[in-house]
Amino acid sequence: MSDALGRNRLADEQSPYLQQHADNPVNWQPWDETAIEAAREKDRPIFLSVGYSACHWCHVMADESFEDDDVAAVLNESFVPVKVDREERPDLDRIYQTICQLVTGGGGWPLSVWLTPQGKPFYVGTYFPKEERRDRGNVPGFLDLCRSFAEAWENDREEIENRAQQWTAAIQDQLETTPDDPGESPGTEILGEVAKAALRGADREYGGFGSGGPKFPQPGRVEALLRSYVHSGEDEPLTVAMETLDAMAGGGMYDHVGGGFHRYATDRQWTVPHFEKMLYDNAEIPRVYLAAHRLTGRADYAEVARETFDFVARELRHPDGGFFSTLDAQSGGEEGTFYVWTPEQVHEALADETRAEVFCDYYGVTSGGNFENGTTVLTVSATVDSVADEHGLTTDEVTDHLDAARETLFDARESRTRPPRDEKVLAGWNGLMISSLAQGSLVLGDEYAELAADALHFVREHLWDELEGRLSRRFKDGDVKGEGYLEDYAFLARGAFDLYQATGDVDHLAFAVELAREIVASFYDAAARTLYFTPDDGEALVTRPQELQDQSTPSSVGVATSLLLDLDAFAPDADFAAVAGSVLDTHADRIRGRPLEHVSLALAAEKRARGGSEIVVAGDSLPDSFRQSLAKRYVPDAVLSIRPPTDDDLTPWLDTLGVEDAPPVWQGREMRDGEPTVYACEGRACSPPAHSVEEALSWFGGGDDVDVELDDADIDLDETDLDID
Repeated sequence: MSDALGRNRLADEQSPYLQQHADNPVNWQPWDETAIEAAREKDRPIFLSVGYSACHWCHVMADESFEDDDVAAVLNESFVPVKVDREERPDLDRIYQTICQLVTGGGGWPLSVWLTPQGKPFYVGTYFPKEERRDRGNVPGFLDLCRSFAEAWENDREEIENRAQQWTAAIQDQLETTPDDPGESPGTEILGEVAKAALRGADREYGGFGSGGPKFPQPGRVEALLRSYVHSGEDEPLTVAMETLDAMAGGGMYDHVGGGFHRYATDRQWTVPHFEKMLYDNAEIPRVYLAAHRLTGRADYAEVARETFDFVARELRHPDGGFFSTLDAQSGGEEGTFYVWTPEQVHEALADETRAEVFCDYYGVTSGGNFENGTTVLTVSATVDSVADEHGLTTDEVTDHLDAARETLFDARESRTRPPRDEKVLAGWNGLMISSLAQGSLVLGDEYAELAADALHFVREHLWDELEGRLSRRFKDGDVKGEGYLEDYAFLARGAFDLYQATGDVDHLAFAVELAREIVASFYDAAARTLYFTPDDGEALVTRPQELQDQSTPSSVGVATSLLLDLDAFAPDADFAAVAGSVLDTHADRIRGRPLEHVSLALAAEKRARGGSEIVVAGDSLPDSFRQSLAKRYVPDAVLSIRPPTDDDLTPWLDTLGVEDAPPVWQGREMRDGEPTVYACEGRACSPPAHSVEEALSWFGGGDDVDVELDDADIDLDETDLDID
């Protein structure tokens, strides 16, 4: 086994991130049985480096250290160096990020961890420069750390192993254990608690959350604020949600030329982003813009969602339908160069002088710039009215100039060196995208449901083993790797269920139910009363983690419990609601104590306490008039259930679902008077049959529409010079 340590083995891997390091002088190993057994045979500590292909600081550390011969010599002689793509192995990332956060107070990528041969951590951090950096808070040098630990492993082993044991116990306590005495999950009041916590942390000057930078998208918090407004009628949650949405859409995190969102903003003002584009961000963020559009009627919110979906379809879609993972932050080795502009570049691309001036004024393109080398990240820096006044134009003329300029500059930008694309197709991230597209189709048009259906077909064809009933994690160039994690099952099931709601295709519903049954069978531990991130027959690691907190993606436990509550009405034999309830009871104290860290679980608890609600449509399809009405109504957590017109027509559907009797959600809810019929239901009680959505929804809580009259918000961002290392 130890012969494997004599060479870099990453050339055999499909992961683009691992391929990036295949030519390093470091003898990198993938995380596999060969590497772990070699570490134990040689009795060497493991140096674990976790990252992903689009990660800027991963590139920096590779350039400084992993391509350096001196560093490689120490790693190769004294350690078993292991590279992990966090997108392929989120379980490992979750485990070791947890100890990083516990010990250092932060985390991120690259994640650098020193482990015993048994996988127990004894030192952890993120990016380390090769040499000590006093200008960055005396960050220790990576080479010195490696030499120090190599010596300590030989001469002071006991201290290292004691620390490793203590840290491992802390990880297990944080991630695996559950309370001996479960509580009672929160009631409907938890939504108000989440909203209060979000409001306390809101940046009322620049939008978003936190008093400084960086600023991350927080779609879960925004969704909670929108729901809080609907249920409480208080204005502040809606105002803060809109301030955040306006700041994200107007700032540099949004790609104003090509659509779609970068990972996060580095500064409080939302000016300069880290430029990688992740599939999960471009799935989760449009959902809240769609919700805000349905609530407020603002067309610009719907347009942000549309442009983001169009970006994903254009630049992240596999030719056969699935969606790739990321676009890199760098282009030609430099971060952001694909996206930034100078006034000269704008004027050169736009023959019309007025058009160029209008564009530069509106998006803040100046000779000084707001990024490196005098370049500018586009931000909405003026109002249409002010630009019109400045140039003696009408607002319509300014809008026309901006639309035409963006189209021309998009074409001009295509000649630049493009960011590399990570072409892994991940089951879970595709599930998030399928869900978002499905919801978008109800507002923006059927073409987005078709994109979602193509992606679901791709994942089912390549990653779903129908005979075994098991889901794999990753597809890349025909290669399938890795067992599915809870997020893969939960996110994909959510996507399939949302696609059923958008299309009325029972096959999507049946697949969602099948995945949910596997969630209960493989991830639910009845003794611990929780859902684990890894299946019960998965690889044995230093702990079996749970994913309870929302991070860059929503909590897989939160998504799973919410989904199980929704699907309970379609599969009453499966006890989905009972499983969801036991999980929520188990984590009741966590949810109450830190609601903002557990938004997905809190929203699931609120759903459980409020009781399920459904909008049932009996008909051959969803009529256009129903679709148009639903596109204008934001009804949080209501399940849209389309069923055939009569109970006799249900027979083939029941066969597809594998049940004998009509599930409760459909019983007694047939089409009336020969016209598509809609029922609004709560807690198994329904409105009278109606032939319009408005009439049926008036049964919900008195049913008054929420009227919101708002002017388009003006975003005035100061030009800011930032020094981005």
